[in-house]
Amino acid sequence: MTDRCLLTVHAHPDDEASKGAGTVRRYADDGIRCVLVCATGGEAGDILNAALDSDDVRSRIGEVRRQELDRSAGIIGYEEVIMLGYRDSGMPDSEPNAHPDAFVNQPFDDCVDRLVEIVRSSQPQVMVTYDDVHEGYPHPDHIRVQQISDAAYDKAADAGHRPDLGEPWAISKLYRTMFSRDRLEKMHIRLNELGLESPFDAAWFERPWQDHRITTRVEVSGQYSTRKAALLAHATQVAPDSPFWFGLPDHELAAIHPWDDYSLAAHRLGDYVAGTPDEPETDLFAGIA
Repeated sequence: MTDRCLLTVHAHPDDEASKGAGTVRRYADDGIRCVLVCATGGEAGDILNAALDSDDVRSRIGEVRRQELDRSAGIIGYEEVIMLGYRDSGMPDSEPNAHPDAFVNQPFDDCVDRLVEIVRSSQPQVMVTYDDVHEGYPHPDHIRVQQISDAAYDKAADAGHRPDLGEPWAISKLYRTMFSRDRLEKMHIRLNELGLESPFDAAWFERPWQDHRITTRVEVSGQYSTRKAALLAHATQVAPDSPFWFGLPDHELAAIHPWDDYSLAAHRLGDYVAGTPDEPETDLFAGIA
């Protein structure tokens, strides 16, 4: 076990499985302490698995999704799961979006300070959050997670900010998770080559992709089974026959795109130079003594 810590900040139960699960498993296996912050309970999420779409499950969806999250986090290798305790905001203009307990309706500074306290107590060298370009998927909770993470990166290190929340802690590196067009294109092509139906229509390729901002690729070819098991742990959210998640077998996914992609958003490493899409970093902890 090392004294290193990786902190990831996600919006809902299941986001930790779909974004960077292989990376976290790799670091956990290396003895790095991995901590997951989940902002909401996912109460507004649709039940996407017909086998579980029942009145009973719907009546206790928050409890069910927390159970799913705990199973997924254990598979991935998180040592600790911290819930911020906010309610899922749902998509823009939806009924959950107007709920008074929704994440997006809470005072921004209060949300930031909840995360500041966690950063100061967990003392991570690396924090992972979401991309700051939201046009492709403008979920209010994802936007808010990115915004409070960026703010907490600064405020947690500021000795003058809320000393009652703990001793200041300066995170060395702040990353954004990325889903690349390169990955999607290769999946689409391989599905067609195998005579399988691709879930990716033309609209997918018209999104504002950010491949040019990728600085870091962590090799996870041996961890696609971890990702799959973690996704399946979210049984209400992920149907086992989903062509989006499971259209290609794990070995095919590992062959066409054996990485989790990230963009280095900020660091406190002096003249450290981030990677590029052509010559990416291969380790989120690179450059940290």
